[in-house]
Amino acid sequence: MNLEERVEKYIAKVEAALRAVEGQSLNLAIESSKAAYVLELARMYWEDARYYREKGDLETALATVSYSEGLLDALRIMGVVEFDWA
Repeated sequence: MNLEERVEKYIAKVEAALRAVEGQSLNLAIESSKAAYVLELARMYWEDARYYREKGDLETALATVSYSEGLLDALRIMGVVEFDWA
């Protein structure tokens, strides 16, 4: 699998996770405004990845989508959101 294919799959995987958490109530054990901010950062990194992919900068796209994945994983591990990776 080449870099472009990896970036495409990674972006799609993170998009599926973001869709899964859309509309979920954030776990109130964590201050919801902070959790919502981290979720918004994850979405912004995903959008950045899409932008860089469109511009042909696949290395930056891969880096930014991995930031998004890490933030989503952190929220999932803390029990703030629920989803499974595709």
